[in-house]
Amino acid sequence: MDRSQVHFEVFACKHPGSTWTLQLATEDRTRGLESAEGMLAEARAVAVKVTKETLDEDTREFKTVTILSKGKPDRMKARKPRADLEPLCVSPQDLYTGHARDRIGRLLEDWLARNKVTPFELLHRPDLIEKLDATGLELQHAIQKVAIPEALARGIGVHEMIRSFQRLVQAAIDRVLRDARRKALPSLDAESFGDLAERLGGEPERGYLLGVAVAKAIGQAATFSDKVNRLLDLADSAPASPGARALAFDVLEEPLAEVLGTRAGMSELLGANLDLGAALAAMTRLAAADAVDALCTMEPAVNKVMPPLTGAASRLANWLDGPYFENVRVAIARRVLTELTSPRRLHPTAEGEIIVLRALAMALTAAAGRILSLEDVQQAFIERAKMLVRADFIEAYLGKDRTSLGEVEALLWLAENVTGAANKRGACRWISTNVSALKFEMDIRSGPDSAATKLIALADLQRLVARAGFVPEDAGPVLVKIGEVGGLVEADGKLTADLAEASGPVLSRLTALLHLATGESAPLGPAADRAKARAIRLIRLPDTRAELAKSPKLLGSVLELMKKAEHASDGTRSPILVD
Repeated sequence: MDRSQVHFEVFACKHPGSTWTLQLATEDRTRGLESAEGMLAEARAVAVKVTKETLDEDTREFKTVTILSKGKPDRMKARKPRADLEPLCVSPQDLYTGHARDRIGRLLEDWLARNKVTPFELLHRPDLIEKLDATGLELQHAIQKVAIPEALARGIGVHEMIRSFQRLVQAAIDRVLRDARRKALPSLDAESFGDLAERLGGEPERGYLLGVAVAKAIGQAATFSDKVNRLLDLADSAPASPGARALAFDVLEEPLAEVLGTRAGMSELLGANLDLGAALAAMTRLAAADAVDALCTMEPAVNKVMPPLTGAASRLANWLDGPYFENVRVAIARRVLTELTSPRRLHPTAEGEIIVLRALAMALTAAAGRILSLEDVQQAFIERAKMLVRADFIEAYLGKDRTSLGEVEALLWLAENVTGAANKRGACRWISTNVSALKFEMDIRSGPDSAATKLIALADLQRLVARAGFVPEDAGPVLVKIGEVGGLVEADGKLTADLAEASGPVLSRLTALLHLATGESAPLGPAADRAKARAIRLIRLPDTRAELAKSPKLLGSVLELMKKAEHASDGTRSPILVD
């Protein structure tokens, strides 16, 4: 059977009490299943189903087989269909609204993609309408795709709804073809875009007529990037008078938004070889060029992630930074947030995923306010951060070649780049699991480095945990465990005893012990406590007091270190008094 006679439809119940509504129709089975799974995973629906629609050659009707059904439709309250609902579209003009064009784009997605055109062009170009009408089958498929769920929602017969849509579509086709035969459709061959917009300013159907001229102008473009360039050429020649200029940009925004709303169009504009993370970075730069460019000059790490915009993309970015195409700018930014909350990976490597996510967070935060609210940006990154603390991501991120200490340091870097209380807690649990493992203790104690080097590394690790933004209840046990391992390392190397009993200058030994006691060169815990006790004993010696008395400046430094040691311990006062 011809593949064109089989397609797949994705239906969703978006909230309890709602009916099944058609979300997508495609000839790609995998895409349909992924779309349904994604809607359920992202909580955009409480139940989803995917059906396989096969055209019966004899009856010319579709046979339906459900190939996926997930969610809890049985818990939804049944809502009685209402037969008195007004149809969504009752006249040809209704097909030109943004909602209708969006639905047309989904219903005829494959045909539009093959012909490299947008719904705006289809509705305004007689040649495209004749081409689609001549196929017959694809147009009939589209009508049936939309008529079946509409009929179910309204409680009327499917055939009646199909006939209603057929009459509406035929009326729209007849209108455009009739205007073309009467030579009533304007063209930019005879006059400029600015003059045409001025002339049509008082016409009742000025949007439709100007749209015909725009559709014909961009119809000569071979690629989506060329279409964008031609639209921007028209924007450059828009009239100066406020009314005509507003009309011109209202019309230009429609096909521009549709081109950028397709993956093929955005891919052509930004570059076909970009992974999802790079594509989102480029889209962020496109929607907020000034803010992102300023950030890139201050943050080299962000600049490395943000792909440069060239050609039509660079030109469009300049326009989007102005007062026009506001809806296009917001739509691009919304698409970035939508992709962020999807399950798709941003980068092939786990480490690259974190780097890209960090750069995107900084860029979108810098651009927040004009294109998106800060709350929406934060919520999107909280959702994305959930992926970073899942077991599969952690396993891929840590790999197999890191040391135990290296794994904890890598997890701390990950924790710095996740947001949301639950995600922070999840990251801390991974760190706690690694630090509490016997392998961590054994690797540190049996490592080739000296005891002093190991203690410094553990002290640095302890400080990183303290600054990672964990709540005290989560961070406390991790800090204690690092301190305990530090105590074992110090005991193995007898570092404190060796320092106290060394033959060097007493004040040098005292200073070294106090650095251990304050958590600067050893983690707080048993090692720091032993160093503090040794420092107390050493400072009480007559020779030490005599040396301190000779150098008031050094005495001040020692007193400062002792105060730090006091605060670093359990808070009790040490019986040290230096007269």
